Amino acid sequence: MIRRTILAVGVVAVTAALVAGCGSSNKSSSSTSSGGTSTTSASKNVKGDISVVGIWVAQEQKNFQRVIAAFNKQYPNVHVKYNPAGDNTPTVLSTALSGGRPPDLASVGQPGLVKQFQQQGKLKPLDFARKDLAANFSADVVKLGTINGKIYSFIPKGANKSTVWYNVSAFKNAGIQPPKTFDDFVKDAKTLKASGTPAYSLGAGDGWTLTDLFENIYIRQAGPDKYDQLSTHKLKWTDPSVKDALKTMGEIFSDTSNIVGGTSGALQTDFPTSVSKVFVDPPKAAMVIEGDFVPGVVAGKTSLKPGSGYNVFDFPSVNGSQPTVVGGGDNLIMFKDSPAAEAFVKFMASPEAGKTWVAKGGVSSPNKNVPPSAYPDAITRSTATKLAQAQTFRFDMSDLAPASFGGTPGQGEWKILADFLKNPKDVDGTASALEAAAAKAFKS
Repeated sequence: MIRRTILAVGVVAVTAALVAGCGSSNKSSSSTSSGGTSTTSASKNVKGDISVVGIWVAQEQKNFQRVIAAFNKQYPNVHVKYNPAGDNTPTVLSTALSGGRPPDLASVGQPGLVKQFQQQGKLKPLDFARKDLAANFSADVVKLGTINGKIYSFIPKGANKSTVWYNVSAFKNAGIQPPKTFDDFVKDAKTLKASGTPAYSLGAGDGWTLTDLFENIYIRQAGPDKYDQLSTHKLKWTDPSVKDALKTMGEIFSDTSNIVGGTSGALQTDFPTSVSKVFVDPPKAAMVIEGDFVPGVVAGKTSLKPGSGYNVFDFPSVNGSQPTVVGGGDNLIMFKDSPAAEAFVKFMASPEAGKTWVAKGGVSSPNKNVPPSAYPDAITRSTATKLAQAQTFRFDMSDLAPASFGGTPGQGEWKILADFLKNPKDVDGTASALEAAAAKAFKS
């Protein structure tokens, strides 16, 4: 899932209202319809009302409404009603399904939830769009949405989580350039500290930032095959590959004086605050290790400019690893099949939808045929195109796991890796704790 705070106040309170509106409906204030020169006679013949429940709220909702408007230029006789449910989307959908009133389509952040709905027999396959998906997305993205040979989801909107953001003046003062290898990364961190600026800003108060760091190290060090095995618990967390990754992660954690606020400060720092410590002049820390959504956290709150004030580099190679992207994304799924719903799915899989979505910034498209020129600035262009063109792409491992292990504050990975930050020498104990928690979660 692309990590987000809940931007819509009162999401839970409106759950009942959303459920009531989940079924297809007539025109409403959230429907968009307009004619366009691209409309063909075939698309004019597609008619109907479709409903979409999704996690996109606030600015993300505005971006999605622009995509709906672009769709209606091609399909003026299809009316789309969007019901934003934010982080409460899983509850809204479960309630709608239990009441027999599912929406036509939905967007969810967790592939595990997609699998759950598919196993319950609630989802319709998207094989009608197989050619579109194969033409516009990498094989890894298509594989992610495939269950038992059929496609049940895809990611029209994603995030490159294999990025490191840095304060340009801090790097200039230290006389260093963005490192390409992890060994240079650690070496440069010591140079930054010697120049007077702590290297690392860790938002360890939000445990998912630690899982992201582990995943980026693990896939580069152990490879994508073992990453796949670990994500499904076919490989135990006591495997030597896990311990090796923890040792590498410990090179950062053990450099306590190079973490702004030290270990205790990092554990009390949430993700937005960790970003603000880097995106300030003078910087309180030089680097924050997180996804391409980092600048959006401080949009309008920093005087630093992209390129001259802050910049980004790829998560460095470990032991000569090839370019790899760990990413998050929002999965589009279908509960009710119809010509209108199929037209919308195929449009969402098109470069046109991707270009419309990314035009205002703050969004990355996994669609490899969205041209770099569609992005509004050079930095976004760089991180987003690497997501779409990655030779190896893997979804955020913690989001693939049961939530009790990979996505719950105070337990599972979040707590165990926070404990590891306190005691980075305890590699064996950490691996054993991870395995015990994973075994319990994957059994239930």
